[in-house]
Amino acid sequence: MFHIRPLQAADWPAVWAFMAPVFRAGETYAFDPAITEAEAHQVWVGTPLATLVAEDAQGQIIGTYYLKANQPGLGSHVCNCGYLVAESARGQGVAAALCEHSQQLAVAQGFRAMQFNLVVATNTGAVRLWQKLGFEIAGSLPGAFHHRRLGYVDAHVMYKSLV
Repeated sequence: MFHIRPLQAADWPAVWAFMAPVFRAGETYAFDPAITEAEAHQVWVGTPLATLVAEDAQGQIIGTYYLKANQPGLGSHVCNCGYLVAESARGQGVAAALCEHSQQLAVAQGFRAMQFNLVVATNTGAVRLWQKLGFEIAGSLPGAFHHRRLGYVDAHVMYKSLV
């Protein structure tokens, strides 16, 4: 079992430890694979409205997500989230729990919808999970993601109304 709570400053080293390999792989996130720890911290913690973590029964950080407005001003009623799960915790329902938690937090913060701007089409597990959780593919962007192993692959914009 695991618990989801706001990220505390002392959690960051554990988050970065499983975040860095995901970003370095260049297969699921559009961040520069050479992103520095400071840059990643700004994107994941400094800019968003909220950053949360999942910890297991032993207190180990096994996942994280951020919540922010997808656009400023007249688009600020739609939120955006990013999720990461430690490799050792994958397949245990952590990503689904983080996504469900983020939707509840988004509603509590007054957001009316959630949008994922760039879901890499080859990340079939994520696409399948987001669809299972009620997200629809609003559109596909041909060759929009430069996958480090596969070259240019499609990406999806996924969307879910929260009202």
